Amino acid sequence: MHYQFLPNASVDDADILILPIAYEESVCAKEGTKKAPLAILKASEQLEYYEEELMWSPMKYMQVRVCEEISEHEKIASFISTLPLKNRLLLSIGGEHSITPEITSKCLDTKSTIVFLDAHADLRESYQGSTKSHATPSHHLLSQGHKMIMIGVRSLFESEATRVVSDKNIEYYSDRELQKSTVKEKMLHSLSAIEGDVYLSIDMDVFNPAHVPGVGTPQPGGIDWYCAIDIIERLFFNKKIVIKGVDIVELVPESSNVSQIFAAKLMQKIISFWGKSQGCDTKEMCGAQMSIEYE
Repeated sequence: MHYQFLPNASVDDADILILPIAYEESVCAKEGTKKAPLAILKASEQLEYYEEELMWSPMKYMQVRVCEEISEHEKIASFISTLPLKNRLLLSIGGEHSITPEITSKCLDTKSTIVFLDAHADLRESYQGSTKSHATPSHHLLSQGHKMIMIGVRSLFESEATRVVSDKNIEYYSDRELQKSTVKEKMLHSLSAIEGDVYLSIDMDVFNPAHVPGVGTPQPGGIDWYCAIDIIERLFFNKKIVIKGVDIVELVPESSNVSQIFAAKLMQKIISFWGKSQGCDTKEMCGAQMSIEYE
């Protein structure tokens, strides 16, 4: 598998490590998220190399490695343990949201901050008999000792609703409240104020289903493309933090290809903003794009 038709660098030479995780076990609505990693990478072939937001071509300066695909939950943490993560961006593509705690168990120390974009709170201790359900990642992330900033939630169980207002380790911005400009600015200001290690987790159902129809459990409402870009910008240009990883989960590929393109473009923005924040644009122009011919 490749990103944007680009050659795969060695693990040691890569600036960007893309980890496809085709895990799907606890889906309770529309199935197909295990097909998302390949579909998103395939959709990346339709993107221009030039990233118009920051006005540069990131892959002229950076190398990328698409790692081997993982499909078993119990292999995620052990594989990540083998990766050289320092000074690199780990970008995981799911797969269902239950993969996130497995990733953070190896790439984060305790007392880090998780920025969690999701239509659902995902705070259950177990769901339908499974403690590793896609409805449980927030609970496990908090159990790992992290703080959470939850953004875009618009579907939650009664006990979850109680917890988001009572747990001092949760900062909560509901989708409805984010429609107010003052609340959105408060959220962005909070992202600018974070210090320390940060992990960004994006469940694709956080977006309005009019923009991303290909998700397993869509909900009315949702954030839009530009809100997501604002969030990424505030995070990646916060000089007080270190981005330890990002995941994009819960996409279900669909026939129009709109959802896959949306996710692939989101990946490109994340790569671009991370690269600029690391000063990659000031380095020698010897990235992956320089080794291929293109029109």
